[in-house]
Order: sequence, then C-alpha cells, then structure tokens
Amino acid sequence: MKIPLKIVKFLASLIAIYTALSIFIILFFRIIDPPVSAFINSKTDPFLGLISFSDVKQKSVSVQNVSKYAALAVIASEDQKFFEHFGFDFEQIEKAMKENEHQKKIRGASTVSMQVAKNMFLWSGKNIIRKGFEAYYTLMLELLWSKERIIEVYLNIAEMGNEIYGIETASKIYYGKPSIKLNSTEAATIIAVLPNPTKRDPRRPSGYLIHRRDNILQQMNLIGGVDILKEYISY
Repeated sequence: MKIPLKIVKFLASLIAIYTALSIFIILFFRIIDPPVSAFINSKTDPFLGLISFSDVKQKSVSVQNVSKYAALAVIASEDQKFFEHFGFDFEQIEKAMKENEHQKKIRGASTVSMQVAKNMFLWSGKNIIRKGFEAYYTLMLELLWSKERIIEVYLNIAEMGNEIYGIETASKIYYGKPSIKLNSTEAATIIAVLPNPTKRDPRRPSGYLIHRRDNILQQMNLIGGVDILKEYISY
C-alpha cells in the first residue's frame, strides 16, 4: 500500500524537528552540566526526564577536579577501547552475543558513550526502539562531544551507590573527601560497585567487591596507567 505524500512529508518534518532539537540539547550539555539525568529522574519522576530538578545526591565537577585514577578505573573496568572506538565496541558486542547464547545471565557490551547516552536521555528497558534511540544518541555524542566531555559526564551522573550519583558525591560519602583526592585503590573500589551499585558498598566491601577491585587495579596498570589519559584529557 502506497503511503500518501502528505503523511510522508509530515513524518519527515517530525524527524527533522526531533533531530534539530536533540542536536541543540546535546550541544547545550556539551558546555552546561546537566542538573539531573533521565535515569536519575526515572526513579522519582518517570515522565519528566531531564526537565525535573529532583532532590538527589549528585554534584557535577569538572574532570580536572576528579582523580585521574577514577577516570582510568572507569576505562579499565567498563570500556578499555574508549579512546579508540566511535561509540561502539563491535568486538565486545559480538563476543557478548555469542556468550549470551549459552548462558542464562546476560552480559552487556555497552561502551561508556552508550551508557552516557542511555542515562542522560532515555528510559529503562531493552526493547528494539529504545536500543535504536540509544544508538542515535551515542553517535550524536561522539560527533558533538569530546572524549573528555563524555568521560566527565559519565563520572558525574553514573549511579555509584544506593541513590548516590557521580564520583564526587560517592567519594565524599564513602571516604569523606573530594574525588580529586582519591587514590587508585579508593577509585577502583568505587567503580567496582558497577554494574550493581545498589547492592554493593565500598564502606563494607564483600569478598566479591574486593576481588573485582583488585582486578580493576590490575587492568589499570595493564592498559598503561594514567599516561593513557594525557592525549585526550587536559589535566
């Protein structure tokens, strides 16, 4: 059945308006710290997303005011090819798909960029429509933001404890100091709570959390230490 030209034009206009609006929002948040994320608000105001100013435990700081070890721990733990890919690590995606065919526990392959796109702009769920939007926003972030900005926003909005968002808040709650003063072990311990931050607490680390922390520390060294940050992050 042929679609009427008026409907085609209307849909094309909607897509153009949405694209222009999303680009404006992404460019806006390239220089302005988001007051909150869609993910954070989904727990309190699921229909409001970024426009709500819920009272949450979160504070944004520049990446220069965060310990280098925190950024390194994120990359070592979550996305070791962060500086090499354009939003998607296809090798890890393929590996995860193969592993998930033979095990009940599903392993994800989201890059740091994909996680920022999801947490900033989208709703929870794994349906194909949401995945499509996630891919779109991931590409837009890679096109319109620097790698430094992507890792900075990740560090500021990622859930790092029960109702605790961002490395600055996590550092103050867990260790009583600003995140710039975190040493490598402390930074790795906080990042080790991912991807189940509500079930793990660096103040009372389980054997699993300690094991995961030690593995992250090992990976931090194996990928080159803080020297790998120099080319992309202006400390």
